[in-house]
Amino acid sequence: MGKRRVPDLYRAPFPLYSIEVDPKTGLVITAGGGGASKTGIKNAVHFLDLQLVGEHQYSASLLHSHDTDTHATMNMAVSDGVIAAGQDGTCCLMRFKHSTQKEGGKAAAKDGNSVQQGNARRRAGKGDKGGQDGPAASGDKSDMKDDTAHISVTALAEVQSDLNPQDPFQKVVRFSPDLSLLLTGGTDGHIRVWEFPSLKKKFDFRAHEGEIEDLDMSPGNKHLVTVGRDFACSVWSGNQLAMGLNWLETMPQIAEKTYRYMACRFGKVEDQKDALRVYTVQIPHKRDRRPPPCYLTKWDGKSFLPMLTAPCGTEVISSLAVSDSGTFLGLGTVTGSVAIYITFSLQKLYYVQESHGLVVTDLAFLPDSLKGKNIKGNNETAMLSVAVDSRCQVHAVPNRSESCILIQSTCLITSDRLTSSSVSLFSPGSFPIWLVLFFCGLMVVAIVLLLQYLFPGFI
Repeated sequence: MGKRRVPDLYRAPFPLYSIEVDPKTGLVITAGGGGASKTGIKNAVHFLDLQLVGEHQYSASLLHSHDTDTHATMNMAVSDGVIAAGQDGTCCLMRFKHSTQKEGGKAAAKDGNSVQQGNARRRAGKGDKGGQDGPAASGDKSDMKDDTAHISVTALAEVQSDLNPQDPFQKVVRFSPDLSLLLTGGTDGHIRVWEFPSLKKKFDFRAHEGEIEDLDMSPGNKHLVTVGRDFACSVWSGNQLAMGLNWLETMPQIAEKTYRYMACRFGKVEDQKDALRVYTVQIPHKRDRRPPPCYLTKWDGKSFLPMLTAPCGTEVISSLAVSDSGTFLGLGTVTGSVAIYITFSLQKLYYVQESHGLVVTDLAFLPDSLKGKNIKGNNETAMLSVAVDSRCQVHAVPNRSESCILIQSTCLITSDRLTSSSVSLFSPGSFPIWLVLFFCGLMVVAIVLLLQYLFPGFI
């Protein structure tokens, strides 16, 4: 079989590094750019309108492009109408508002802070003409959504999130689940925590020797989990180290410091209100001629004891996401592949090899509903991916119940036809027995191929 092709949902005129879905407004927000280099590649945040077409397919249209001048947004968190964007060594906070054209006009007249009026601490002066300045998927402005939708973006503040004297760079940003805290990590190894929205600094402590790779906060803000390039995954209570995680307890045959932690996420447990899990990704510290596998580990989110470790392929993992329900886990790789796993068993449910042409930089699961509308359709789950190849894709997993019915119907039809064929073949003057066996083999291959199509990664 050839490689499965996933159609592009959207294509930006610059590399994409981050994607978020805002359930309150129903917007898909993606960002990236070419950075400060004078290559002609712009830097911007794009606001997309996502629509369900039929029961399984999606379409997206560009509503607004917010120019970020010479600063590419490399990581991003979105919550309650506020974007926290990592640009170089700073975290830039922007407020966005989604309204109809009539509502947008009133807002502009009232406070003068719409995109047409400019921002108080504006870094995007040349890109917000008329609220729409970016090309759509085809690069043609005519493909943009009609003027009934209006996006206004206002700069709120900037905080210095990394103080590396050589090359300050923020690598990760998160809002706490209750939106009371803003957390950042960068190349200087420090975790910085601000109260939100006042931006009063609460903590600033060195969490790792070297770069921070990832962080996540538990519900209730009780624990913070951080991952660094120093082979450590740490659990913090406030700014105090509570414990360090050791995934090798489940894999004693692996030597120390041959793997390092790459990402971490908290996740809910479906149908268990008080349960909590932590998921970590471990990747090889050094690449061999015969690449060793990467690993996923599931931890109890309260005792932080390892529960299950499973390999997840030899392609190096570059991004991790967990669905809102905690049922699914998404992985992207440096070679552009995308996979979805079941969190209960860490079993692969969906996989597309080299779906993107370059590194998958970020993933985001669609919520169960957007603005009260069913956005999953008849899919069990759907996940967005972005990559350095400028493409945004959607990866949908059909409901397994429907797929099983389809497979069962196919098998029954095949069996019925095979039975009637066998009756006629064994009559006087019929075809030889080897031909019957040949057709049986073809039917088996067809069913296996159908299973592989419906459940990528089945084989």
